[in-house]
Amino acid sequence: MALSLDQKTAIIGNFHRNDKDTGSPEVQIAIFTERINSITEHLKTNAKDNASRLGLLKLVGKRRRLMRYLKRTNRARYSTVITTLKIRDNL
Repeated sequence: MALSLDQKTAIIGNFHRNDKDTGSPEVQIAIFTERINSITEHLKTNAKDNASRLGLLKLVGKRRRLMRYLKRTNRARYSTVITTLKIRDNL
């Protein structure tokens, strides 16, 4: 369920602001989204895995808080991130 190094560097490469950027909200939202998608696929086959379900809910909450912060600080980057990641705008 954890992302491999190759997957994480590809995500960082797509969403970074500069070459050394790994912790901007855009990058974190993209990494959380990828992890959420993988856990969702895992839960489709393992419906009774409540530990993974709890981890999924925590990740969704973290991503939601980061998206709220990004929307409040920079709307242009927020709209770019939600369109590229195909996330609904529920905030």
